[in-house]
Amino acid sequence: MSGQPDFDGGWDSIATLVDGRWVQRRPRRPEVAEQLLRETRLLPWLAPRLPLAVPVPELVTADPLVVRHLLVPGGPLERFTPECGRALGEFLRALHDCPVDEALRHGVPSAAAVTAERADMVERFLTDVVPLLPPGRRRAARAVLDAVAELPADTVVHGDLGPEHVLAVDDSLTGVIDFGDSHIGDAAIDLAWALHGTPPTFAEAVAATYEVTPALWARALIWHQLGPWHEVTHGLDTEDPDTARSGIAGVLRRL
Repeated sequence: MSGQPDFDGGWDSIATLVDGRWVQRRPRRPEVAEQLLRETRLLPWLAPRLPLAVPVPELVTADPLVVRHLLVPGGPLERFTPECGRALGEFLRALHDCPVDEALRHGVPSAAAVTAERADMVERFLTDVVPLLPPGRRRAARAVLDAVAELPADTVVHGDLGPEHVLAVDDSLTGVIDFGDSHIGDAAIDLAWALHGTPPTFAEAVAATYEVTPALWARALIWHQLGPWHEVTHGLDTEDPDTARSGIAGVLRRL
């Protein structure tokens, strides 16, 4: 088989294109292995329920762990047309309507596990990120973290939806990739970038198609504000000061 170098630059897995049609993935760190295995259980069940293509991974080898799926066509979304917004809204509505009990049987993290993980996340952000912010901005930063504790966990979500994970060819969406962070969580996490990080006409098309409520729109803003905090801790964990500084700048912009 003829492979190509790592082409995704993801934080969790190394992906290689094999024979021009298979995406072969292996974990960057031991703790990511279970995430990849979970995708092999979840996505074959999830894919038929969704209006856009998604990866359907299968196990290649267990030791070392390698999974693969057929390449989902398209490149990262760059043209934010209303048509693409409507297609994304339809996709998210279908995903969020998936039955939670069945998703749990296919291995997604439960609401209880997610709530506990959120508490640990907030504690880490308070300890490691807030002290790096200018003193005059720390109260607003803590208010964002306080709001996270009140967010629901009752919906099947993608968990990491951004332009690099939404694929398109010209003006048509073709697929959504990278379901490693899927869990039972807040539907608003999947709307954060779509509503608050895209041009207004695109965001309005997503909202109208999905039928976003004012409460959901407000929760999506909280998740949008929280996004760069993860970049800060990733930079700290990998001893990458440029990434940490970029994350801090993002935190401040979104407060």
